[in-house]
Amino acid sequence: MTETRLKITGLDCLDCARGLEATLTAAPGVEAAELQFFDGTLMVRGDVDETQLRKLVTTLGYSVDDGQSASLPPAAEPNVLVGFWRYLAQQKETRLALIAGVVILLSFAANRLNAPGWTVVTLQIGVLVLAGWPIARSGLVNLWVNRSLNINFLMTLAGLGAVAIGQYAEAASLILLFDLAEALEGFTNERARSAIAQLKALSPAHALRRDAEQEQLVPVEALSPGDVIVVSPGERIPIDGTVLEGHSDVDQAPITGESIPIWKTPNDEVFSGTVNGAGRLVIQVTRLVGDSSLHRIVEMVTQAQSRQARSQKFIDRFAHYYTPSMVVLALLVATIPPLLLGAPFLNPLDGTRGWLYRALALLIIGCPCALVISTPVTMVAGLTRAAREGVLFKGGLFLEALSKIRAFAFDKTGTLTRGEPQVVDSKDLDCLGETNCEPCNDMLALAYALERHSTHPLAQAITREAEARGLTECYPPAENLVARGGRGLEGLINGQKMTIGSRRLFFEEHQVPPLVETWVHQAETEGKTAMLLCDGERVRGFIAVADALRPESPGVIEALREMGKKTILLTGDNPTVARTIGAAVGIDTVHAGLLPDDKQQIVEVLRAEHGPIAMVGDGINDAPALAAADLGIAMGGVGSTQAMETADVVLMADDIHKLPFAIRLSAFANRLIKANISFSLGSKLLVAILALFGYTPLWLAVLADMGVSLLVTLNGLRALRFERKVAVTKN
Repeated sequence: MTETRLKITGLDCLDCARGLEATLTAAPGVEAAELQFFDGTLMVRGDVDETQLRKLVTTLGYSVDDGQSASLPPAAEPNVLVGFWRYLAQQKETRLALIAGVVILLSFAANRLNAPGWTVVTLQIGVLVLAGWPIARSGLVNLWVNRSLNINFLMTLAGLGAVAIGQYAEAASLILLFDLAEALEGFTNERARSAIAQLKALSPAHALRRDAEQEQLVPVEALSPGDVIVVSPGERIPIDGTVLEGHSDVDQAPITGESIPIWKTPNDEVFSGTVNGAGRLVIQVTRLVGDSSLHRIVEMVTQAQSRQARSQKFIDRFAHYYTPSMVVLALLVATIPPLLLGAPFLNPLDGTRGWLYRALALLIIGCPCALVISTPVTMVAGLTRAAREGVLFKGGLFLEALSKIRAFAFDKTGTLTRGEPQVVDSKDLDCLGETNCEPCNDMLALAYALERHSTHPLAQAITREAEARGLTECYPPAENLVARGGRGLEGLINGQKMTIGSRRLFFEEHQVPPLVETWVHQAETEGKTAMLLCDGERVRGFIAVADALRPESPGVIEALREMGKKTILLTGDNPTVARTIGAAVGIDTVHAGLLPDDKQQIVEVLRAEHGPIAMVGDGINDAPALAAADLGIAMGGVGSTQAMETADVVLMADDIHKLPFAIRLSAFANRLIKANISFSLGSKLLVAILALFGYTPLWLAVLADMGVSLLVTLNGLRALRFERKVAVTKN
């Protein structure tokens, strides 16, 4: 079995794309066919000849883009009018429509000049042939192959019906107007697809690879893990990797949505699609281009449409029955009044419209294009907008659901907190009462000399604090280090015995001053881990370490409260620490001392109490709770395969300050969808009623159908311009 990928052009509406997908699926030798409408990518698996596949696509009225044209795609033109004109000139069908437009103008001029009637009619029939042949061919092929009625078949019937009743000018105008409306809708959808194309364009096609001190420009597909590339200042990083040499600020906004560039040094990870700043970086490749963070993001956004929102599934089911019902209704309208009521079948001489004409108008508005496109175009725009902001939804279903969540459960470590211990307090008995005073800094420098070679998380916290205060060169490394059974560490610094350890160790072996004892008791009451230090003569003071709260966490919880959401903390930490963190951020309810299975069970209880619930965690140790929740939201998506695979929503920047934005975007997208569906159904109902009473000319029926499709598409694309309200400040 082989897999063939083609880029399809000419996809004007989602319903037509599904018809093409169904046709290809039924073709001989094809095991499966999948067509991504908003990406234009066709994937076919099976024992099938590519030449025959291309021929079938062409027969159905579509084209295959081989990517050989280097010119700017019309939909990417900044000037919309110029882009639309180029789009018309690029397509064979629209070129015929342009010629037909000139011919119909000649027919109108001939009529005004009192030319023979047969001349005017001949010109108008010529318009029908030029503009109508591609439409008729597509409609008939679809009916023959898929046994279904599409808008092209309905328009063909309407055009033939108008000719049958002698309305040549209206038939020609009808078909020409439909062609132009289809072209405008296709052009608009191409501009919608360009949003995803812009994500793909973030990654350069080539990279500067260094081989044996020589540098060579190669395609990114040729890079393998272990290769070394060079990225100059101002260039985009072409592939994921680790910095070997150089220092530079890197703009990660295209991937994580972070507004501030991140300073990168050797051993730091960098991602494809991000922009290098002022420094020159030498990078070792860590992933193939197909496994890069950017590629996974684009792939997930592209495939997310397969996970349809509930509203989209409803519309698809509705549309499945809508068109056949309208065809039956049109047939009844054309026959029952003339047969049973003696009403005119053809247009009477008094200028009113006969029932055949009214039935033709109903046929035209029988296409579900506006309904079918109303939801997915909004979803794709919303998914793309979220990805630009560093929020990855794994389907339209989850974008639709987020704003409807009633309660949010949060893990503590790595979600509301930074996930690594930090020195949050330190005080020497000789403290001068100032921040970073000399006695306190001296005590911290001694602690660093003892702990500088330790990999224990508490020792790493002291190391980071000493580096931040510039205390790493005050004392030489401690010698003759002895571990005190997991309770502390002692060694010699400049020949003097020093000890750092827990409250328990010091209360057993040292005379702890009452003031220090008070400090330690207060720190532990607040959920901090206290370490004491003795310089060999006396207990100097204490250093408190804790998993520091993320600065944006309180603002996020406050934003959720303003939205009417309940917040719950689920943590395996002890109750004292949990209550302290919960109070600091404003969490409504705190559950502590939980194992992963306990979190899963509490999620079930919370759902029964509050309704739909989301779990926000790190995507690894919170996997059971993430799976049990109605919506799983994972932290730390960049470079984290586990997070991308576990959750329904991934916060790429590894913090939660984008969560309120994502909820507001979800609510905005849902409002757009409701407006689009209401407008589509309402306008079709209104025009159908007017058609039954004979007040709808055929050209107005075309505008009502194609115009509404265009309007709901443009309205749905507003999600691309949704701006984040500044409700949370990230420090």
